Amino acid sequence: MTSLIESYEQQYSVLTAEITSEIGKLKRMPEDGDKRELIRTINGSIDEGKELLEQMSLEIQDVDSSTKASFVSRLNCYQAELKRLTQDFQNAKNETQIQLYDSSDFDEFTTSGISSEQQRRLLDNSERIERTGNRLTEGYKTILETERIGTAVLQDLSSQRETLQKSRSRLREANEDLRQSSRIMNSMIMRSLRERAVLFGVIIIFIVVVFSTLYYAITH
Repeated sequence: MTSLIESYEQQYSVLTAEITSEIGKLKRMPEDGDKRELIRTINGSIDEGKELLEQMSLEIQDVDSSTKASFVSRLNCYQAELKRLTQDFQNAKNETQIQLYDSSDFDEFTTSGISSEQQRRLLDNSERIERTGNRLTEGYKTILETERIGTAVLQDLSSQRETLQKSRSRLREANEDLRQSSRIMNSMIMRSLRERAVLFGVIIIFIVVVFSTLYYAITH
């Protein structure tokens, strides 16, 4: 289950990187370029991203409660990122439509120095946005890797904790066996001491009887 979600996450990371790159291309594409085809491609990629997040959300419902919160938090980040990309795409698409409208109705402005300056600024802005998107994608990948490492460490610690608990249980059992053995040994020692005391008493009585008999025999 977890591996399937991680596969969805990897697909989503690649897909968002492609969407970011395609939006940057749309902003930089010249006015006579085939923007309609690129817009259709981006629309399809965004729909694919939504489907991935829906599948991820369904899979998260069946995840163990100990790791579910982490997956839900990451899913919320992915949804926010896709929403931002969708808005960025919409802005780029609106900007493209305005540029097309301006080029068809106001051709006299396209050859002016102001229009060239604006185009240069738009190109610079789109490049900055693309670089920012790439950095965000790399940041998300780093977060995912960090969470994977943290999950592995927690699992390792959990395994070690179980091992320690089992060792502690065995140690308690060994201590109990030692206590029982000690009680048995003490009981055996006390019994031996009692038997020795009885034996010494019998010997003393026997000696007294022998000496008494001899004394009686000699005196009479």
